[in-house]
Amino acid sequence: MRFVADLHIHSKYSRACSRDCDLEHLTWWARRKGISLVGTGDFTHPAWYDHLTETLVEAGPGVYRLRDDLDRDIDRTLPPSLAARPVRFVLSVEISTIYKRDGQTRKVHHLVYMPDLESAARFNARMARIGNIASDGRPILGLDSRDLLETTLECGGYLVPAHIWTPWFAVLGSKSGFDAVADCYADLAEHIFAVETGLSSDPEMNWRVSSLDNYRLVSNSDAHSPPALGREATVFDTDLDYHAVKRALETGDGFAGSIEFFPEEGKYHVDGHRKCGVRMEPRETLRHHGTCPVCGKPLTVGVLSRVEELADRDDGGRPAGAAGFTSLVPLPEIVGEILGVGPKSKKVLSQVDRLTAALGPELEILQDVPVDDIAAHSPLLGEAVTRLRRGQVVRDSGYDGEYGVIRVFEPGELARRSASLALFDAAPAAPAAPVPHAPRPAPEPAPAPAPAPAPAPAGGSLLDALDPEQRAAAAVEGGPLLIIAGPGTGKTRTLTHRIADLVTRRGVPASQCLAITFTRRAAEEMAERLAALAPDHAPDLTIATFHSLGVLVLREHHGAVGLSASFGVADPERQLAVALTEAADEKQARELVATRDERYLAALRAQDLVDFDDLVALPLALLEGSPELVAAYRDRWRWVSVDEYQDVDERQYRLLRLLAPPDGNLTAIGDPDQAIYRFRGADVGFFLRFREDFPTARTVHLTRNYRSSAAVVEGALEVIAPSSLVPGRELTPVVDHGDAPVGVHHAASEAAEAAFVARTIEQVLGGASFHALDSGRVSSDGTRGLGFSDFAVLYRTDRQSRALVDALTRSGLPFQKRSHDRLADRPGVARVAHEVPRAPGATVLERVRAAAGADHTAYELLKPLAAECGEDVGRFLTTLALGVEVDTWDPRADRISLLTLHASKGLEFPVVFVVGCEDGLLPMRWPGDDDPEAVDEERRLLFVGMTRAQRHLFLSHTTTRPRSPFLAALTSFEQVGAARPRRPRKGTQLSLL
Repeated sequence: MRFVADLHIHSKYSRACSRDCDLEHLTWWARRKGISLVGTGDFTHPAWYDHLTETLVEAGPGVYRLRDDLDRDIDRTLPPSLAARPVRFVLSVEISTIYKRDGQTRKVHHLVYMPDLESAARFNARMARIGNIASDGRPILGLDSRDLLETTLECGGYLVPAHIWTPWFAVLGSKSGFDAVADCYADLAEHIFAVETGLSSDPEMNWRVSSLDNYRLVSNSDAHSPPALGREATVFDTDLDYHAVKRALETGDGFAGSIEFFPEEGKYHVDGHRKCGVRMEPRETLRHHGTCPVCGKPLTVGVLSRVEELADRDDGGRPAGAAGFTSLVPLPEIVGEILGVGPKSKKVLSQVDRLTAALGPELEILQDVPVDDIAAHSPLLGEAVTRLRRGQVVRDSGYDGEYGVIRVFEPGELARRSASLALFDAAPAAPAAPVPHAPRPAPEPAPAPAPAPAPAPAGGSLLDALDPEQRAAAAVEGGPLLIIAGPGTGKTRTLTHRIADLVTRRGVPASQCLAITFTRRAAEEMAERLAALAPDHAPDLTIATFHSLGVLVLREHHGAVGLSASFGVADPERQLAVALTEAADEKQARELVATRDERYLAALRAQDLVDFDDLVALPLALLEGSPELVAAYRDRWRWVSVDEYQDVDERQYRLLRLLAPPDGNLTAIGDPDQAIYRFRGADVGFFLRFREDFPTARTVHLTRNYRSSAAVVEGALEVIAPSSLVPGRELTPVVDHGDAPVGVHHAASEAAEAAFVARTIEQVLGGASFHALDSGRVSSDGTRGLGFSDFAVLYRTDRQSRALVDALTRSGLPFQKRSHDRLADRPGVARVAHEVPRAPGATVLERVRAAAGADHTAYELLKPLAAECGEDVGRFLTTLALGVEVDTWDPRADRISLLTLHASKGLEFPVVFVVGCEDGLLPMRWPGDDDPEAVDEERRLLFVGMTRAQRHLFLSHTTTRPRSPFLAALTSFEQVGAARPRRPRKGTQLSLL
């Protein structure tokens, strides 16, 4: 069966698409055009997927049709020449991926096809873990093309690279960085067997590139409205089903070629600069070195130039076995040219209605209907179709987002001929019934880890890899050491190299080294670095958080505090449940927990439990009550290192003083100007009194910043200067990140501020969609080498994130709202964990399975941790309570990070926005609180936020509050993104006030 397929279209849920893009209109227009197989488009969009499941019924292997009642309604609106023609649908979606690979930003669009709704549902669930699939029918995801292909294959589908030559968003486009399709899909490239050539190229152009010989060259309309169906299409000679089509694309058997635009009509065919009205052929572009002769900015390099760049054959060659193609001009464009009006005018539509009612579908009229039959309706149309079939057309090439124009008649020719020939001679046919009315839709990161340091070369020292300041700190022989490390100065690098040098070169037993950090992630990073630096010694090092150190001490001395060896750590839900056994109601129970009431603590011990606070309090009490125990631990860990020393609280400080004598080998590293956790009990005073506590301490400053641009460093130093806790504070940028100034933006509202953030992200990325480029909202390549995970938006309070979530969702940009989402806090997990010690089974995994019962969600969440813990139930309960974070996102995904300023500590991003720089938010001012130290800490909080930025930093504020007084210290910045003033409505008298 020979049929025409258009397998790339969009629904009404895609950006910049007609509201008539529903299945009923698509079916009507497919019959009008003569298309038998249509892609559904957009099946990842939840509302469109629901529409598909409600409206379609199976009509063969992997293909669907409209329900009978809807199909009959459509046939009633069509003339007999078009009614009852089979129209089938195959599940399809276009996905835009924007990601980083090998230091380059990659922007590639793909077409994904699935064999059934169940497979599509599985695929949707996987994509929902990558980004926001509900904001646009063509989702923008931060996922490598190779990984998208892998997920497609795992879900049973296949993938076709979309419009492969377009400059901005295509595998071979001039901006992609790939010179071969196989490079894009890496080790899975063998699973790509077809490519979509796009509107701006045709097969003959593609035949010049031999690396494309093994792919079927398909064409589709990429229709954003139903009348655009079939402007390009693919022809098959197979059974009308999904699997037959896939086999034809894989093998070429049954693949019968394509229906094409004349490529000059595509809007990226040649090079140019639309704003300046400059259009160039490839040779002209080379003569101008790729720049616009009017404004001097880079030209948008089009498809013809890109094909020329990759071509390894001359014009006119054709690979053996390559399918043919036919170039057409849509019938409405031809009729519009004859009538001298636009192709969408009522005059044109009425004539096309007459023609299709009398002669059949549009594609048959253009290709197959005898010219004499067409000429009977209009001699000029008959002449036009004759010329079209010969390829005798006048071509005016498209460029830089502007469609080209294809004419059948020479300029002035129609005016001369219309005097002797009527435009359309046939008597009007009975008007066709109107198109059915379509129902209207309802309104609708962490940075990459640092590379593992390379081991020192034979005969050299690990410290050779450090800069002079870092080396001076790491080389201190013994005794107390205070390292004051400014942001981005290599704090962790210095500390890990110091520890590795102690155990590999200076003979310190690794078992005598204790390193303490504040978070599990920081401890894991330190362990990974030390494993690379000192692989033979790393297993004997003790690397812990304060709380995991407390667990270690309590496990070793559990009897002294009335606990068993397998005691558990109560998470918040369990704490409340324990307190309720001693309280009259939930409110009183929460008070017992908050005040650590003796009744609550006794109830905990009765159940062989401790809570999070106990993990420091109990070991501290043990040590303070036992000089012998203090001596034993001091002898065990003779070398103690503490990261982020400015963040210790009073209990942690006392514990450290017990572990390290005044003349001991304690290394403390941190930065008092980054002390921002007073609300947690941290006291920067302990950092400032280090030299009083340890009179023989050496002090070393790290001042070389390897993170931020000169402008960011300068601005951050200006902001912190009025209350810096580091006398003579120095910070010197040593990495060239360009000269972009700090940007300051003033917005009318939080919503406008959030819109500025979304708009600026697109501009820095160089565009995240065709719409952004074609509309002129983005007009440059932006900063190269960025992905979504390179952007962070920081705010003082979580409430500020609401407007940002709305703006990024509207823009279709993938983001994650970073928070400490602990596994123990997920629904059902605490209940299951509570039952685990009593559940049957030898291993923790068996016990978890038994305790979970029918709660499959809780079981799946707990399974990885349970499997890791073997038969150690105590370890399982402790690790769970210590805060194992669960991330429902796919770890391969790139996403913009939304974080509070406090949560941003320890992270870095190429591009940072700090929103809400307003008095009342930054500094946060509480009623009746005039504590100057609180304001100083808020200033330090802004300093921390600013120094997260590497290349670009934007500070914004709104008119709802006065501007933050901290911004007054900035002397060098650029006002950015000023909103255009609204024009007053005509006829409206301006207010005097």
